[in-house]
Amino acid sequence: MTDKPAPRVTDMNQLYFEGCAKGELRLRRCGSCHALFRFAHEWCPKCWSLELGWIRASGLGKVSHFSVVHQPPSDAFETPYVLALIELDEGVRMMSNVKCEPDTVRIGLPVRVTFEQRGQVSLPMFVPR
Repeated sequence: MTDKPAPRVTDMNQLYFEGCAKGELRLRRCGSCHALFRFAHEWCPKCWSLELGWIRASGLGKVSHFSVVHQPPSDAFETPYVLALIELDEGVRMMSNVKCEPDTVRIGLPVRVTFEQRGQVSLPMFVPR
């Protein structure tokens, strides 16, 4: 078994991953139109403003879509596992894993964030609540 891959920390995502290391799920917030979105934008995807800040998300949401993975992308992953699109209570969607028995996941399943250490980075994962 090899180590699972970890994302590369960049200037754009550094504050996001610093939050994850503290057990905080952070979202970007536009200072102009107040849109909320993931860190992967250098400007607001709604109004294109560069006035961006951060908020701490509740870490609560529900499963919007999911797939049970049986064929791993590498030997580092144990199968089966659940890959899901999570709709956060704040309205932002993000892809993550749901750590549960695959036969218990369903659309609408209420979940909460937890974090998994991968090398120097903590990644948000979700568990049923």
